[in-house]
Amino acid sequence: MNSQRVGAPMGAPRFVMQHATRAHRLLWLCGLMALLVVAAGPWWADSGLLRLLGEFAYMLALAQMWNLLAGYGGLVSIGQQAFIGIGGYALLVFAMDLEGNPFLGVLVGGAAATVAGLIVAPILFRLRDAYFAIGTWVVAEVFRLLVSNVPAVGGGSGTSLTAALMIFPAWTREAMTFWISLALGAGSTLATYLFLRSRLGLGLTAIRDSEVASESLGVRVRWLKVTVFVASALGCGLAGALICLTHLRISPDAAFAIDWSAAMIFIVVIGGIGTLEGPIIGTVIYLLLRNLLSDYGTWYMIALGAAGIATMLMAPIGIWGMVAKRFDLRVFPIQRRLRRIDQPPTPPGEVPTTAVTRVTSAARQIRG
Repeated sequence: MNSQRVGAPMGAPRFVMQHATRAHRLLWLCGLMALLVVAAGPWWADSGLLRLLGEFAYMLALAQMWNLLAGYGGLVSIGQQAFIGIGGYALLVFAMDLEGNPFLGVLVGGAAATVAGLIVAPILFRLRDAYFAIGTWVVAEVFRLLVSNVPAVGGGSGTSLTAALMIFPAWTREAMTFWISLALGAGSTLATYLFLRSRLGLGLTAIRDSEVASESLGVRVRWLKVTVFVASALGCGLAGALICLTHLRISPDAAFAIDWSAAMIFIVVIGGIGTLEGPIIGTVIYLLLRNLLSDYGTWYMIALGAAGIATMLMAPIGIWGMVAKRFDLRVFPIQRRLRRIDQPPTPPGEVPTTAVTRVTSAARQIRG
């Protein structure tokens, strides 16, 4: 178990900072082996399976970005589709009008979404709580209307990206798209994990628990919120460009559809908000339900809504949240627990206190 001793004056209790569980190294090894097997997919999987695995990867990336905002930063957004659409259209312009490499255009899409996030952040952060959530949706609609009135990118009917990709062989096109998807899904999860393990991540979770207490302890609340918002815009922009690359076509109504935010929220709520493992479980469930029920028309959406409501009523912390609470099992151990060296570990199933109260409680005990 990873741990770090916390110093204390002579005679005062000594503490150990726990970061991990005993099983997490084995789980990481199994995950890495599975990732290597999946990465070799272009040599053993057919086109349909590659597209499904690629969709899983970019939906996971989108879910992790929304989870970073709402689950760890307390910023509930229903307008992340704004950056998905911007990323897709940036790739379109780069590949079709500027005749750039469409695969490099994914990075251009991420950069464009980052710039857009920096522009709208000062406006949105004047709003709070529900007003912030509605504001993000309004921003997405504004971007959709603006793009719909630009004939150069197809206007309201959209346009195709096929001509920019026809110069590549079919196998190369499918393999490159798949590998970019895989890198985005795994990279977004790893980057979020490393961020949350840092001091900035601790500050972010403290903000979620109490902004007033966090600010009194020296956390730069507004700066950290804006940073996380822009980072989420970057991830959504990369995913949006990749979605455009996968579908070979883009239109304003599809790229800026609120369905993207609805899917992100569903995945995170089902899997477990505020956990990195939850979006992985939620993405699997989302794709299974969609593929099983998509032939039933509107009943498909009703079934997804019923599943989400049932989960919120019976398991408010999500499926993975229940597993982690019951068995103290975490693949991505980001929690920090202070434990006295002469006391037994925290029993499985016990809910840890918040970041602010953990630090405050430890400080009181050290002082005497």
